[in-house]
Amino acid sequence: MIPLRDKNPTRHFPFVTILLICINVAIFIYELTLGQNLESILTQYGLIPSNFIKALHTIDFNPLLYITIITSIFLHGGWLHLVGNMLYLWVFGDNIEDKLGHLRFICFYLICGLAASALHIYLDPQSQVPTIGASGAISGVLGAYLILFPKAKVVTLIPIFIFIQMAELPAFLILGLWFVLQFFNGLLSLGYNTAGMGGVAWWAHIGGFVAGLVFVLPFRKYR
Repeated sequence: MIPLRDKNPTRHFPFVTILLICINVAIFIYELTLGQNLESILTQYGLIPSNFIKALHTIDFNPLLYITIITSIFLHGGWLHLVGNMLYLWVFGDNIEDKLGHLRFICFYLICGLAASALHIYLDPQSQVPTIGASGAISGVLGAYLILFPKAKVVTLIPIFIFIQMAELPAFLILGLWFVLQFFNGLLSLGYNTAGMGGVAWWAHIGGFVAGLVFVLPFRKYR
């Protein structure tokens, strides 16, 4: 299922959501200009779990290592990766920004990204593969949406073999199925050595989603 838009109007213009999308697109376009240097940039600014584990056993403080928790959120590995993430941010982000306020929303977004990275490092500590993408932070937005707008209608594209069906589905159904998919794929990924291969950081998605569930109400701007 691919969400296209929700029927959930906002009271304020989503400055931060649009800004985040623009930043992600601009950085990805910059990535496309790097050519053969792209791999070194992803290694330098992507999140590598094994580097964090090694840092715990040394006394050397490397600021760049910890900055990658943030920089990795704004890197993407391809057009499909970027468009998928930005679509979810566009559909669900504006309403969360509207409820939290602009400043609270950006803080919430980054904290969810941090939680996603932390769980990924904990469950895959030996991985040497750079983890990149806004999925973890956006997963937090999805968790927040499930709490605040469970019954909101979402216009959804449903591919059925060679046919395409459009339907209006409640948010709790779409986001609930999304989380179940992430959770079972995360379970299947446990026990596999990902140090030498790429893939989806399922547990980062789960960590971000749970962080969104937990932190959205404390961050909510009450009127």
